[in-house]
Parts: sequence; C-alpha cells; structure tokens
Amino acid sequence: MDYKMIALDLDGTLTNSEKKISARTRDVLIDIQKQGAKVVLATGRPINGAVELSRELEMDVYGGYILAFNGGLIQDCRTGEVIFRKEIPAAYIPELGAASRKYQVPIVTYRGDEILTEDTTDKYVRLEAGINKMPIRELQDFSAEVDFPVIKCLMVADGWYLEEVLPGMKKSFGDRLNIFRSEPYFMEITPLGVHKAAGLEALLKYTGIRREELIAVGDGYNDISMIQFAGLGAAMENAQPDVKAVADVMTESNDNDGVAYIVEKYMKNT
Repeated sequence: MDYKMIALDLDGTLTNSEKKISARTRDVLIDIQKQGAKVVLATGRPINGAVELSRELEMDVYGGYILAFNGGLIQDCRTGEVIFRKEIPAAYIPELGAASRKYQVPIVTYRGDEILTEDTTDKYVRLEAGINKMPIRELQDFSAEVDFPVIKCLMVADGWYLEEVLPGMKKSFGDRLNIFRSEPYFMEITPLGVHKAAGLEALLKYTGIRREELIAVGDGYNDISMIQFAGLGAAMENAQPDVKAVADVMTESNDNDGVAYIVEKYMKNT
C-alpha cells in the first residue's frame, strides 16, 4: 500500500520521555514530507501545545495538519486555516463546573495561550501546563467565568479516583458529551462525536486521501479510535494494553524511535 498520510499522537508516541522529538524521527518525517506524504499531529493538546512541534517538523513548509483537542479543531499548518471546529454547548459549562466541585476533581479549559482552572496548584494541572508550555490563569468560579466558546475541558486526578468518577460523569453527560480518559490521570470532555477517528475522517474528506492510505500511531486510550480507523494502525511498545489489543502492528517505544521505525518500514522510499 502506498501510504500518503500518517497521523501521530504526541505524548508517548512522537515525543520521547523528555517530551522531545528525536533527531532520527524528525529527519524521517521531514523526508517523507519531501516525498509528498502528509503528517498530522493528532493530539488532545490545544493548538498552542502542538504548534512548536509542527514547526520543528517543518509542517508549515510542507503543508501538514494539527488535529487538536482530540479532533475538536483541525488547522492547516501552512496557511493557518481552520478546517474544522466543534464546540461544547455553552449551556453545559455550568454543569461541568458543578460536577468538578461535586467530585472534588479540578477541571481546566483553554483560551488563547492560557490554561484556565480554579486549582492552579494541582500536580496534574501543572503537568498539563508543562506539557503544553502554557501559563495557568486562576479562576474564582469556572462556571461563571468560562463564558466563551470552549472546544475541550479536562478533569484531572489520580487514575484510581478517575476510574471511580468516570461512570458518574458518563451517566450525567454521556448522551450529550464525549467523556473518556486519554491518560490514567486525564479525563477528556469534548463535544459529542468528537474523537480522533472522526477528526481524521473529516480531514481525509478535505484532502481527498483515502482511509486505506492512512497510518495512525499512538499509545493512549484516546488513540484507540484512530488506530482502528486507519488503513494501518500501529501501537507503541509503551502503549496501554487496550491500545495494543486493537492495533494492526506494533512498533518500538517512544524512547526508541518507534515512529521512525513505522515510517521507514511502511512509507519511506529509498
């Protein structure tokens, strides 16, 4: 199969344990773009949390795409054009704020280059800020102050506790919002129908590339949909067991150039 597009999760997939792209992985991804293939950064991060990596891969030069917020927003790296955007209905924000207080779990959202939350000291809030290299702005009342369009919210806590909270959140919001975990300590809240596979389906329609010509690579729970959707779905060696179970192929870990291995084996013309 002549694969024409590769969709890559970021944390635990494209980037290593230091949240950096290795020189080998960077070089092979630039090479396939020179050959005409398209690179997509498919991430739960906001746009601002992925732009720096896209520029490092020269996606602004070769015309790659960022699929941010787990598919809630898709942007053309070359032109800056927003191809797709879907927001959480404003009426649900006060309910989400109330749920955060009920379960005593911090909730965050994003605006511009800032992360917004009532709890600026929580370790997982600070982890999210560090991953995205975005400052945190403290809110006094999430429900009242988040009065602008929102694509994604994130609830954060220890994995064992989010496991207990998840059923209640799905019962309250599951028919109106997409509720799922991307990491044990991150619970994503996105508009209904928004996930990485749906975002990639919209992008394929936009580009004219066929599903069979798409490779998707990931390691986390939120990567399952795109790994199942792609013509070739690959799981990292460090992936969650549920991700490995649905993948077509396995690759090396994120600290051992697993993305480069997939590109060289299935995409690179030598």
